[in-house]
This record gives sequence, C-alpha cells and structure tokens, in this order.
Amino acid sequence: MANNTTCRTITLASGDEAVQLLGKQDRHFSLVEDNYNVRLIPKGHELVIEGDAEDVEALYAMFQELLDHIRKGHLLTRREFEYALKLTGQGDVGSIRSLFSDLILVTPRGKQIRPKTIGQKKYLEAIRSHDIVLSIGPAGTGKTYLALAMAVDALKSKQVQRLILTRPAVEAGEHLGFLPGDFQEKVDPYLRPIYDGLYDLLGVDVFQKYREKGIIEIAPLAYMRGRTLDDSFVILDEGQNATSEQMKMLLTRLGFGSKAVVTGDVTQVDLPGGRYSGLEEASRILSGIEGIALIYLTEKDVVRHPLVQSIIKAYEAYKGSKGRGRDEKEDKARGHI
Repeated sequence: MANNTTCRTITLASGDEAVQLLGKQDRHFSLVEDNYNVRLIPKGHELVIEGDAEDVEALYAMFQELLDHIRKGHLLTRREFEYALKLTGQGDVGSIRSLFSDLILVTPRGKQIRPKTIGQKKYLEAIRSHDIVLSIGPAGTGKTYLALAMAVDALKSKQVQRLILTRPAVEAGEHLGFLPGDFQEKVDPYLRPIYDGLYDLLGVDVFQKYREKGIIEIAPLAYMRGRTLDDSFVILDEGQNATSEQMKMLLTRLGFGSKAVVTGDVTQVDLPGGRYSGLEEASRILSGIEGIALIYLTEKDVVRHPLVQSIIKAYEAYKGSKGRGRDEKEDKARGHI
C-alpha cells in the first residue's frame, strides 16, 4: 500500500445496519466509489474503506456519524445518504449531526419529520427564534410542510392554543369557474395542500377533531381582516399571491403569544393585472426589523424528485438570459422601473 493510501474498518452490529448504511443491494457503493478515490470492501459485519488517505478519513467520519444516528432509531433514506455524501465532499461532516438530530415530530404512521438540508435546518431555527418568518423559495423545498410540522409541534407542546392556516384564493393560471356548494366547499380547492399536510402530520381523525373544536382553522386570507390572533401559530401559504394590502393586514393581526410564518415563491405570482406581490414587497420592507427573519431556500433545498432541481435551474437560466428583456418590460408596465 502506497504512503498516501490507508484503510479504515467499520464494525456493523446487524444486517439491518448494513442495509441502511450501504443501501439495498449495496446501492450506496457506486455513489461513494464514483465520487471518491476509495474502494468499499464488505467483510461479514465489517466494512473496509480503502484508498486515498484524505478520502478514507472523511468517509470514515461520515459513516460513523450515520451509523450513530441509525442506532438511535433514524431510518436513513437514499436521499439523506446522498446529502450526507455531499456535505462530506464539502468538508462539512459536522453538519450531519446537527441536521439529522433535529427531530420535529413523528407522524401517526411513524414517519420522522426532520430537516433534510442545511437550508431547511436554518429555516426551522428561524421559526424557533423569531415571531415572524418570511420563507421564500421554489417548489419542493418543504416551506409549507415544515411550517405545518412546527405548528403541530407547537400545538402539541402547548406553546400555542390554535393553528390559523390561510392562503390567498387566487387561481394558478386556470379558471375553475362556478363552484357549487356552501362556503367551505367553494374554498376547499384552494386550501387542499394544507389539508394534505395536516392529514399526514396529525392523521385524519385527530385533524377532524381539532377542526370541529376550532383548534385548527383553515380559511382564505380575505377572512382574516378585523381579527386579533392571540396564542396562535399562523401560516400564510402561497404568500406571493397576497396583495400588498393583504400582507400588511395579516401581519398586523398577530397578537400576544403568537408566531407567523409566510411561505411563497416570488417567481410564481398569479395575481391578476400584473399586481405586485405582497410577499416580495414585505421581504424588502421588513428585512431589517428585529424579531422578523427572512429565509431564502434554493434549488439545493428541493426534496422532491431529483429532476425538480434540474427543472428549477433550467427556468432560472432561461429567465436570466432570454427572459431578461421581457421581465424589464413587465416591470415597466407595473410601474416598478
């Protein structure tokens, strides 16, 4: 063995540990060996890492960190392994511990809700330490779901007495036409993503019980006017579709013992007539106020299908080149230039 090569041995206590750490049918092997100058050699309940000394030491530290979390009950996914490998490549193995140890809650189905990226971790820390958080980022970054998880945790731990969840009733490029039924049936299509998240986090039965008791309230943004929201966790989803007036109205409803999280993607504004996004405006006006956090998530924080990251990058590249002239014309039409 050359002077710049070495090997390290990791001892695995069970076959289940091996499957989680190495992936089903050792699928994690290629991820490691394609990106590092090493070989992974399984020997019974041992894993030998052999190769370039620097790479071996980095991977040894990563595997030990992952193994520690697996032994604490963490169910390691392939996406999490890929992200841990990415952090290791950036020389940031230490972030794996802070990331995976941040358990928000466990759903009725046993799903562990944790941040999956460093950006999401910072998002959660901002919610814990600030009364108002504005979260801006593309689709798939977990903005709404993580806010809902934090809200449910705050409710269960009695930090707040109720959840107030709202969205602007703005159609995303489609005309749904006349919707039959009572008020709730008319607005439910706009609020469906919030329902889906709460069904997953609470279970349908618990959600319905909380809803009937008024502990959880879900309503269009326009119905927040004139209220004072005390001891509440308030979430405004799709905040980019709130007008300037609506955004100011909601944020000034906040009462004692309350938190507010506003989520949105300022690249997907569906307001009619070229109206300016209330979220984009609020991010500029409120950025320097103590107690208010502004969090930007990026395509690096996308936790949906891997192709979503590529789609977001492609659209950003298009907007930054061919779309630049078009955007300037739109801004002039809106009176922003």
